[in-house]
Amino acid sequence: MPRPGARTDGGNIMRKVYAVLAWIVAGGVVVQAASIAFGFGGMSGYVQDGGVVDKALIESRQADFIGVLGFPIHAMVGGTVIPLAAFLLLVVSFFVKVRGARMWAAILFGVIALQITLGYSISDMPYLGLIHGANALAVLLIAVYAALRISRSKRVGAEEPAAPDVVKA
Repeated sequence: MPRPGARTDGGNIMRKVYAVLAWIVAGGVVVQAASIAFGFGGMSGYVQDGGVVDKALIESRQADFIGVLGFPIHAMVGGTVIPLAAFLLLVVSFFVKVRGARMWAAILFGVIALQITLGYSISDMPYLGLIHGANALAVLLIAVYAALRISRSKRVGAEEPAAPDVVKA
C-alpha cells in the first residue's frame, strides 16, 4: 500500500525512460567514436599497403579494406539513432516532473543538431571537424549529466516526507 502523498501516476516509469534515452545517446557517442576510428584506421592501413582512396572508390562503394564498415555505422548511428533518441528524450521530458529535465533535454537536442550540421559540413570545410570532435564530447557529457540527474532525483524524491493532512477547524 503506497504511503499517503506517494506518487502512483507512473512518474517513476517516465524517469526511467528519460534515463534510458539519455544513456542511449551517451552510448551512441561511444559507438560513433569507435566506428570512425575503426574506419579511418582501416583506411590508413589500406593506403599504407598501396591502396588508393579517391572519388571513384568512394562512389563505387567497392572499398573492401578492414574497417570500411565503420563509416556506415558512424553515419547510421549519428544520423538516425542519436537524433531519434534525443527527440524522444525531449518529448519524454515534458512528462517527467523533475526540475530541469526539459532544459537539459533541449540543450542536448540543440548540441546534437549542431553536431549533425557540423558532420555534414566537414567535406566543404574540414576545419569544422575540430569543432565536430569537441562537440561530440559535449554531447556525451550532457547526456550522462541528464541521465544522472534523473537517477539522483529519483532517490531524493523517494525519501521526501509526505505532506501532513492537516485540516484546520
